[in-house]
Amino acid sequence: MEEFDPETQLIRGGLARSPFGETSEAIYLTSGFVYETAEAAEARFKGEEPGYIYSRYGNPTVHMFEQRLAGLEGAEMAYATASGMAAVFNGLLACVKAGDHVLASRVLFGSCFYIIANLLPRYGIETSFVDSADPSEWANAMRPNTKVLFLETPANPTLALIDLQAIADIAHAGGARLLVDNALASPVVQKPMQFGADIVVYSATKHIDGQGRCMGGAILADKAFLETEFQPFLRHTGPSLSPFNAWVLVKGLETLALRVERQSQTALALAHRIEAHGGARHVYYPFLESHPQHVLARSQMTSGGTLVSLDLGSKAAAFAFLNALEIIDISNNLGDAKSLATHPATTTHRTLPEADRLKIGIGEGLVRVSIGLESEAMLGRDFERALDAARAVS
Repeated sequence: MEEFDPETQLIRGGLARSPFGETSEAIYLTSGFVYETAEAAEARFKGEEPGYIYSRYGNPTVHMFEQRLAGLEGAEMAYATASGMAAVFNGLLACVKAGDHVLASRVLFGSCFYIIANLLPRYGIETSFVDSADPSEWANAMRPNTKVLFLETPANPTLALIDLQAIADIAHAGGARLLVDNALASPVVQKPMQFGADIVVYSATKHIDGQGRCMGGAILADKAFLETEFQPFLRHTGPSLSPFNAWVLVKGLETLALRVERQSQTALALAHRIEAHGGARHVYYPFLESHPQHVLARSQMTSGGTLVSLDLGSKAAAFAFLNALEIIDISNNLGDAKSLATHPATTTHRTLPEADRLKIGIGEGLVRVSIGLESEAMLGRDFERALDAARAVS
């Protein structure tokens, strides 16, 4: 069969119909599987016979999701997890042991920062952070025992960027792997493996589901790493994705490109409109010419993505903005068909010490907005009402 292009992969990738010939993918809601004979069970457990053993190890519906996403990403293989954070945590632990070093960007989602700053050191894993996107600072922070470089680009919630190819080159020169959290961009906007990333993780809860229905995650890499190093973590620690959630995510992939492309177009138009209004001190969007890494964004992203962040100067102004919204909901999720806005300093990044938040650009006036599928005209009027309210208290 002809190799699928990305649009067809989103619809047809991994499709495995049952003997009933169903149009929509089947949901295999089962915890276990049966064997024709005791000998067949033995052979399957020994890996001598193909087939499923237990849904914590693998499931037909979950496997369809894994294959479809891997084909879209251009990865050899994928494993699904119960959440994006399960993919991050288990992906990191599969790469390191006590005495190893993990180097990460300081500009991270709050839970990712917590894992690297607080959890990994409990297991004897050294960790440190780079405060800049400057590749030379990453190179200078490398150690002989560095095994993983971890980053997200664009970063949550500042939308700061990191040069993927440059950091991949630094990782590989030091014998380390580059692990990228690509949840904010989605595989439609950015494919880190094209720029040298070894491992990519997703919170499928975000754009891949895209309609606020279920949790899920995924880790993508080469087959050798996933089968020999990651699979034992997945099997024995249990962060497996439920078959029902996998089915929801399979169906979400069918419209992923359509949704993200439309949302990104609207986000760019609204970012320009917010800048023109003048009610925000700064507007952050990777494809705005005012973004300090605009050129880098154009080189490694196909669009600026679905998120717009704006600095309103103070917590009072940020809260006035949020409370004046009539269409956009206040919620800490992102990538949804509904537009959502949040105040990171008091929600997603609340547990970070204030000094760390300020160091990475998360001030009291910062608001992050995930642009949905509503009309640009309606969202634009909502933004202008809210910006007027914020300006009134500034």
